[in-house]
Amino acid sequence: MQGAEHPPAGWDRQARNRAARLARAAPLARGKQVDAGQAVALLEALIEPGDRLCIEGNNQKQADFLARALVQTDPARVRELHLVQSVLALPEHIDIIERGQVARLDFSFSGQQAGRLARLVEAGRIRIGAIHTYLELYARYFVDLTPQVALVAAQAADRQGNLYTGPNTEDTPVIVEATAFKGGIVVAQVNEIVDRLPRVDIPADWVDFTLVAPTPHYVEPLFTRDPALITETQVLTAMIAIKGLYAEYGITRLNHGIGFDTAAIELLLPTYAAELGLKGKICTHWALNPHPTLIPAIEAGFVQSVHSFGSEVGMERYVAARPDVFFIGADGTMRSNRALCQAAGHYACDLFIGSTLQIDLAGNSSTATKGRIAGFGGAPNMGADARGRRHASPAWLRAGREARGEGTGTMPRGQKLVAQIVETYREHMQPAFVEQLDAWALAESAGMELPPVMIYGEDLSHIITEEGIANLLLCRSPEEREQAIRGVAGYTPVGLARDKRMVENLRDRGIIRRPQDLGIDPREATRDLLAARNIKELVHASGGLYEPPKKYRNW
Repeated sequence: MQGAEHPPAGWDRQARNRAARLARAAPLARGKQVDAGQAVALLEALIEPGDRLCIEGNNQKQADFLARALVQTDPARVRELHLVQSVLALPEHIDIIERGQVARLDFSFSGQQAGRLARLVEAGRIRIGAIHTYLELYARYFVDLTPQVALVAAQAADRQGNLYTGPNTEDTPVIVEATAFKGGIVVAQVNEIVDRLPRVDIPADWVDFTLVAPTPHYVEPLFTRDPALITETQVLTAMIAIKGLYAEYGITRLNHGIGFDTAAIELLLPTYAAELGLKGKICTHWALNPHPTLIPAIEAGFVQSVHSFGSEVGMERYVAARPDVFFIGADGTMRSNRALCQAAGHYACDLFIGSTLQIDLAGNSSTATKGRIAGFGGAPNMGADARGRRHASPAWLRAGREARGEGTGTMPRGQKLVAQIVETYREHMQPAFVEQLDAWALAESAGMELPPVMIYGEDLSHIITEEGIANLLLCRSPEEREQAIRGVAGYTPVGLARDKRMVENLRDRGIIRRPQDLGIDPREATRDLLAARNIKELVHASGGLYEPPKKYRNW
């Protein structure tokens, strides 16, 4: 038998291409270290036309100095790029597109850049491959979207090029591993070069160049919610969630989305939930960033374990002082990992609860509206039934029985609980419930093959509003499901179009439950129930360990 025939170019084209790039950049470096003033020249030497490029833009940590350097490169040399990164967080992430240097984009979330991105798409100046979930994009890094150049951020490097990423490790491991092991180039901006790192998060063998940035890399305090802004309506929906969902199913393993609705739940655990005798019975194990609003529940002994996607500005000292709760290294600081925490949230948690901008009559929800291509990050992974799950828990098994009915003779299966908690009217009196999602119009205007749905209706188990809670698992027809949704939609046009008789029948069957059905008096839903009513009280609850960002201080 003859051996495999080598292609004319051989089997090491990637290695030869990598060597050529490194040779072009070598005059700019001393070993692996490059002066910050040479950043633009370094990128022009390393990046080739058509490259897949990842600029580490995470939920929080940003390779901001390298992003600013990128938009200073010569468009004649750095062009036709394919951006493959989870978050478009910085203005520079859009600036490089506006400069005409990017041909295609694959991403997960755009946040504050959503409007600018939408305008570029509508003008035909950028083509979107897909809006991914985080795990989906990370998976494609190892299949067909492997970065050829990755620009990442770390707290420190040593003189050999090992990196310390600290609490905000986030996406760095998955980006660097995919790039480094497929012949790519890894460039890291760091805050400092030190002789000895607290710990090695990324080994030097995986890193090609380090630059000390003029200023520390930016970290967004994304998960901080000031309790002073929590409304009494949100206190009410939190009470409904705790009594009608958490206590009902005995939820111990969970993930919370970002928002004041879930912050209210966290702050009611040491008060309302404790009064219900739920300590030790709910909310013990979390996949969650270190939310400051979780501090009182931790101090009250509700929380046993938290694994985090990232960290949170100002929470470093508090987290380090609670090693029994958080994942702390031998160096005494937390290590986060967005890819692994996404996997934990998808497979190991029984409940995801978050908010959204729109819900349609089938329960599909989206944060994408016409003129805003925001994406949705990790919510679709958290808010989806994990079909590959094989371990059982009481909450998971009960949800499966409710969804499929008893005595059907089918193979028994559990189901993840996925809840959306919303007020019937959002800001500017925009209804949260609609006949059709704006995602349809967005898909048409942007030329997308699929409407950007965050959570599909088939995965949604519960909707919670100030009107009550709808258990969609118990619905036995599309008509019942639609009326259950209308039944908690309040005075929105969708809610006013309900079939009153059918809604009352659903209430009689326990599919819809109003606050009074749960023994909740809305008049008792006051801010007095919150375990902390402002940021200063969170600092006090932490024993002075929480150091909130300046914009949250008013004392």
